Amino acid sequence: MKTSDHHLVKAANLGDGEAFAALLLRHYDVIHRLAFRMLGSEADADDLAQDICATLPFKLRSFRSDANFTTWLYRIVVNAVTDRFRKQAAHRRVLAGWGDFHRLKLDETVQTQNELAWLSQAMSGLPDDLRQTVALVLGEDLTHAQAAELLEISEGTVSWRMSEVKKALRSMARDEEKIHD
Repeated sequence: MKTSDHHLVKAANLGDGEAFAALLLRHYDVIHRLAFRMLGSEADADDLAQDICATLPFKLRSFRSDANFTTWLYRIVVNAVTDRFRKQAAHRRVLAGWGDFHRLKLDETVQTQNELAWLSQAMSGLPDDLRQTVALVLGEDLTHAQAAELLEISEGTVSWRMSEVKKALRSMARDEEKIHD
């Protein structure tokens, strides 16, 4: 005589490994078939069926004896497939976001390289004293006081030179815009 699913579940919940094995043997094909139909891939169905089998001992505790075991098992598979779809969608969104982020970073890198090339060219047109000052303040991130000490000039002179650099760069940028317009 065939032992009912309800008795096998009770025994499995009490730690009977043979009862659990009998449940799996009886219902594995149901799990796999439904997973395959929902996922459309043999490999994905194999993976999901394995995942379900691994978690089934814990999930069996939530089985209510007034329910049909097969119906309950269908719900377990449907929930697992739904979770997989959610994870895949989240993963695709993350990858798409990463792709967007990567493209933006590449665009920023190109823009930064262009700006640095322009700045380098513009800097070469500055008088030596202004170029030295801007190299220390902006290039080496020194304070005006530190640059003044290295250049053996006053801090006010460093500030004036930086103001002159800004004016010169703005003027060069305006001249360039006029050429491109």
